[in-house]
Amino acid sequence: MDLADDADFVAGVARLDGAFRRADRFALSGASSVPGLSAAAVRDIASNMDRIDVIETAILPGNRAPRGYSVIASILSQVGGPIDLWRGNRWVRSRAWSEPRNYRLPNGQRRHARLLRVPDTALFPDRFGARSVLFRAGMELGVLNGGVTVVALLRRLTGVAPPPWMSRAAHLIASASHQMGTDEGGMEVSVVGTRDGDMVRDRWSLFASKGDGPFIPAITVRALLRRYETIPPGARPCLGDLMLSDAVAAMSDLSVTQRTTHEMQPTLFREALGERWRDLPICVRRLHSVQDIESFTGRAEVIRGNSLIARFAAFFFRFPKPGRDVALTITKTRTSRGEIWERNFDGRIFRSYLKPSRRHHYRERFWVFDYEQELPVVDGRMSLPVRRGWLIRVPLPRFLLPRSDSVEYEEDGLFRFDVGLYAPLGGGLIVRYRGSVAPSGDPTPGQAAFAVEGVDVGDHADQGPTAGPTSAPCRTRNCSGD
Repeated sequence: MDLADDADFVAGVARLDGAFRRADRFALSGASSVPGLSAAAVRDIASNMDRIDVIETAILPGNRAPRGYSVIASILSQVGGPIDLWRGNRWVRSRAWSEPRNYRLPNGQRRHARLLRVPDTALFPDRFGARSVLFRAGMELGVLNGGVTVVALLRRLTGVAPPPWMSRAAHLIASASHQMGTDEGGMEVSVVGTRDGDMVRDRWSLFASKGDGPFIPAITVRALLRRYETIPPGARPCLGDLMLSDAVAAMSDLSVTQRTTHEMQPTLFREALGERWRDLPICVRRLHSVQDIESFTGRAEVIRGNSLIARFAAFFFRFPKPGRDVALTITKTRTSRGEIWERNFDGRIFRSYLKPSRRHHYRERFWVFDYEQELPVVDGRMSLPVRRGWLIRVPLPRFLLPRSDSVEYEEDGLFRFDVGLYAPLGGGLIVRYRGSVAPSGDPTPGQAAFAVEGVDVGDHADQGPTAGPTSAPCRTRNCSGD
């Protein structure tokens, strides 16, 4: 067993599977916090979910935890550079050390963490059938996080990876600041998915104090050694051999507390619609069930008005140019405040920012304009009429509101839309676009991730004592809008 946390190395051990089986021996790579312990947590808290949408792991060590040169060099080799992450059921090129997020530890401390690539992000998509898999890490001291952010920015600007001397310098700085901060750290694994028709988030968290955090990476090995004679032969990533209960038992003599929490995780439209949600067709619910980032592709017809106000509005808001068969990609991103909608009509992009409002309504912001729209549902068709509006937070009188003749519905198994916007004061049509879109995504995450490496992780991912139930069934239900 090894404690490796390099994604390609951990996946690559599968090449030795045949040799280890013939020798009746086992080799487990990644028997550490990731992916060993994190996979055990996912399997435990998501065991009764119907569908997994997002798996997200975060590691937040205390500043007094030892940081070796190799760990620092590994992090700096990534930051600012491109990484491939499984998001919205497809591989998306992202930047390491981006998309910061805040976490709160049980001691009340807030920690900041950013995206990195680890074995979880490479192996969990195929193992658990999740639509998105994310991992974040961050240090306790803001000045150290800031320093890494500067390194990431330099790489983005120059395209050059940090030289070795920078890792050595960072190691010296980390050692010099060792007595600052605390010896308290944490780890969190959360799974967002569907259970009995409800959107939920289950979270397993661990909090280590009194300097015991550095022992956590070895807990997986410690737990497995207590029953090593039951581990099946073969060489594979450590994804299905550890039970969370065994890991918890193995840390019973440490200053560590752990807990599992459950909470509802409805999307913006599901929360706004309330009882009307069930009246929507599956394809419409599917588009409004995004828990991370997802894209929907299709074709549209675009008609533009010719009045002066229509032309000005189209220029101001970057509405699409007219056309009959226009390629369309809608990308929806869930945020802490609501959702971001990006509409790409054959390269012409305009965005809007959505947030909650009163019951059966939502608010959508286009730059300095903010509109509240109602969500009536009749015969499975959802309309989106404008009810109120603001300009830089100043309420607009009703006669200055645009008119929205917009509807979303299902036809021939596809999500279809017909959006018409009309100017106030009798200004006529601004823009109308209608068409259909369907979810875009790659159905074979494991093969896509490692094609260049020559490793078919899918052949090995389901080996071990929990083979089978954790992978394919989740993936086959991913298209459900429940």
